[in-house]
Amino acid sequence: MHSFAYVKPSSLKEAGDFLRANPEARPLSGGMTLIPTLKARLAQPSHPVDLAGLNELQGIEVKGGTLTIGAGTRHVEVARSAQVREAIPALVHLAAYIGDPAVRNCGTIGGSVANNDPAADYPAAVLGLGAKVITNRREIAADDFFTGMFSTALEAGEIVLRIAFPVPKRAVYEKFPHPVSGYAMTGVFVAETAGGVRVAVTGAGPGVFRWSEAEAALGKSMAVDAVAKLAVAADGMNEDIHASREYRANLVSVLTKRAVAQIAGR
Repeated sequence: MHSFAYVKPSSLKEAGDFLRANPEARPLSGGMTLIPTLKARLAQPSHPVDLAGLNELQGIEVKGGTLTIGAGTRHVEVARSAQVREAIPALVHLAAYIGDPAVRNCGTIGGSVANNDPAADYPAAVLGLGAKVITNRREIAADDFFTGMFSTALEAGEIVLRIAFPVPKRAVYEKFPHPVSGYAMTGVFVAETAGGVRVAVTGAGPGVFRWSEAEAALGKSMAVDAVAKLAVAADGMNEDIHASREYRANLVSVLTKRAVAQIAGR
């Protein structure tokens, strides 16, 4: 087994300083990604740096039309939060169906966003709502944050502190879950925001992306008919033993229509 030294910092500053000084160290939040990759020997960090319990990463607050969720908040806490349900019900629904009970009770929103797994649910909400990712150094707009498969704009020693979601007029998340893991084979987040309609897709491609054609159509009419004839190209979609590229491309269309039908019916 690959050896490593476990580190439990007592403050956010201590964690950031350690990560900057040790390039091969990796932050550990809920451990839902790092631990399995360690077991499979797909990751070999010099030090897992445990961020759990840091006060700076906790809390849920709604203020001035913005819902702010601390990076250390577990999925189950989001799913059960009355504040989140009041502000953005779609986030409660999303969190309630992430993975399985073990994942929901251990995994955190910050870990999900920072890891940017192509099958993760939260990146769709962050991009779909045009949220801001606030780190120990700066604020990063969602459109600039996700840069590719398991890749983000985060730099060495940079830690996600919280996510700031603008409260939308209406929003819905629809996904087709993997039958065993519960992760998104394809998921679509549709939001009617102050800046217009945003449609974010996860699970279908190498990373979360916006479907601009659907956004333009729905900006003119929030109705299923507006997207009924639209389709995304299968080229570039993910393909595995569970679904072909064409299947996932079709799921994008189907789930978008389902989300729009829910929004239009409210």
